[in-house]
Amino acid sequence: MKQKIYICILLFGLFIVPQINYAQVDFNKKPTDDLGNVEDEFQELFYEALKQKAVENYDRSVDALLKCIKQDNSVPVLYFELGKNYNQLKNFGAAEDAFKKAVSKAPENEWFLDALYSFYMEQNEFDKAIKTVKQLLKYHPDYKENLAALYVKTKEYNDALKILDELDAEFGISVARDFMRNQIYEATGRKKDQIKNLEARVEDNPDKESNYLQLIFRYSENNEKEKAFETAKELLKINPNSQIVHLALYKFYLDDDNAEKAIESMKIVVKSPEIKPEAKLKVLTDFVQFVGNNPQYEADLVEATALVGDSNNSKTLIELGQYYLSKNNKAKALEYFEAALKIDSENFNVIRNVLLLYIDLQKFSVAESKSNEVLQKYPAQPLFYLINGVALNQLNQPKKAVDILETGLDYVIDDTKMEIDFYKQLSIAYGSLNNTAKAKTFSDKAKQLETSN
Repeated sequence: MKQKIYICILLFGLFIVPQINYAQVDFNKKPTDDLGNVEDEFQELFYEALKQKAVENYDRSVDALLKCIKQDNSVPVLYFELGKNYNQLKNFGAAEDAFKKAVSKAPENEWFLDALYSFYMEQNEFDKAIKTVKQLLKYHPDYKENLAALYVKTKEYNDALKILDELDAEFGISVARDFMRNQIYEATGRKKDQIKNLEARVEDNPDKESNYLQLIFRYSENNEKEKAFETAKELLKINPNSQIVHLALYKFYLDDDNAEKAIESMKIVVKSPEIKPEAKLKVLTDFVQFVGNNPQYEADLVEATALVGDSNNSKTLIELGQYYLSKNNKAKALEYFEAALKIDSENFNVIRNVLLLYIDLQKFSVAESKSNEVLQKYPAQPLFYLINGVALNQLNQPKKAVDILETGLDYVIDDTKMEIDFYKQLSIAYGSLNNTAKAKTFSDKAKQLETSN
């Protein structure tokens, strides 16, 4: 009988209703409570409680468990199950009492302790959670990191840092613990302590790149640019093949008016497979601005952009398109905008730029067909009607131009310049149709608007 009840607990208590856990617990171990010799009625009530909990009839499960407790109030697992049911019913006071009762009757049972700890975490009862997790530490050292996180929540920062130091010394640095450290330093404003910690890491592990990179970032954040620059150069000496360090170096070189080295670092960043596209975009943006003020280095920018020609980041391509547009290199700008559209076909601003460039570059056939496609998606955008009308006029299809331009004119609202453009194109279209009266009417309307504005 005892074995059957254990199996039932495992199936209903673990697999059917998931538990929320904050550390590692060995749930393959059987509960250590002893149901002892029970009467058939007790066993049936207990099974009924588990069955009702499994189908989410928590009230009925509670009733069955209370009947079990009335028969024998010494069985810890009854209170454990009762606590889970009360928790589901949002009767949190009763749930806490039940979990505590289970723990008091079986203080060495880690299942019960973990349930109580999880309950306190759900209720944001962090002080109580701290007391419980300290009891759990004897079973699983992993809970030590949970304790540090709880100290952060309760603003007991020194205690948290002490635990983090111990864990780092025993297991090495981890991203999760560093995140906690940074939370503490941010909350307390202890930037000097943060930097000292990173300096010690660099000294203890001089071959580890990540320590240098974090220290460079914190120096920069603390406006200690000279120290950041020196640390970056030190990293480059230790690891000449480092690529990520150039994310910092190019900026330092620019500030130091060392254009040659800055450009060298930028090129390394742009072609590095280790660096994320978003970071490359930032570097390219700085590169574009730098060349805007120093046009003698445009060839280097061209070389750098060639390195990202197959970029799968639309922002990078758009940035390059904008740069070449500002330099009036419309063909090159179009090349990058078209590449960006292949990645992000719904970008309205890029669509507009591409269609306007088709007109500027006298690609009237493609301008007509593409603008016609775009109008299916954006039927209320007057600019696309205008572009389509311009292209049709240039392709000597004035009747179609009149139809599309008159349709688009209805969508022009409070845009005098665009209205003038529509009138001019309608005048051209009607002129091509030898309708001189209409051509003059629209020409006069355009001139009248130009005069009044």
